[in-house]
Amino acid sequence: PIAWYFIFCYMPMYGITIGFKKYKAMVGIWNSEWLGLKWFRDYFASPYFLRTLTNTFMLSLLSLLCGFPLPVLLALMLNEVSNRVYQKFVQNVTYIPHFLSTVVIVGLLTSFTNRDYGIANKLIEALGGRADNWMQVRNMFRPLYVGSGVWQNMGWNSIIYLAALSGIDQEQYEAARIDGANRLQQIVHITIPGILPTIMILFVLRMGSILNVGYEKVLLLYTENTYNVADVFSTYTYRVGLEQKQYSLSTAVSLFNTMVNIMFLVFTNWLSRKTTESGLF
Repeated sequence: PIAWYFIFCYMPMYGITIGFKKYKAMVGIWNSEWLGLKWFRDYFASPYFLRTLTNTFMLSLLSLLCGFPLPVLLALMLNEVSNRVYQKFVQNVTYIPHFLSTVVIVGLLTSFTNRDYGIANKLIEALGGRADNWMQVRNMFRPLYVGSGVWQNMGWNSIIYLAALSGIDQEQYEAARIDGANRLQQIVHITIPGILPTIMILFVLRMGSILNVGYEKVLLLYTENTYNVADVFSTYTYRVGLEQKQYSLSTAVSLFNTMVNIMFLVFTNWLSRKTTESGLF
């Protein structure tokens, strides 16, 4: 493991110096001309900076607000189910979407929202509404992106909370029932405090990758009409780095993205230490 991390995680860090140089593949990283913060200044002054920053924050924030509490709620609800057969059935149904590829998820979205034969539009027409091609509607991109992500990962993310719930001492529930506490009071005063350290650790990890919006799903989802609300850091670096061969600029943007993530990670870890006395470091 030490050799693996050294070779694949630490040695490649030397490549971030490309973001401070005029990198040319023919002369290599070491011999490329040093430019300092030129690429950072160029990116901050470009019209893409504000757009990619806003879109990335919006998608990440909406995914966090919608996608982080729901696995906790699902785990709490499953924990209250007494019928184990039904509980396992619901778990399996909610886990399955996690194993579908991004291409399949986007394909399902495209089929369901198609104006001519999509299930969603057929239902809207049956209720007296008007069918529309959702993929071409600018205001629908973020709901589609966030909603599909929540549906795909909610069940999978609840696994760790279910594991944390199984570690709570059952004698606490027995004592609470003797004292007259109902199920809701037991959840509020025993269950949630019991898994709160786990929730905070996962929250810190999630905030440490707050700006990491994957480019694959965005590239598959966005169209010309939704481009202005869909372009994020990862799609910009993909476009600039691989299509336009501006490796130095794409590295600078990725480095800026990483530094912002680190700041969020440090701040939320400090907040977790202050509130729950548990954190990553």
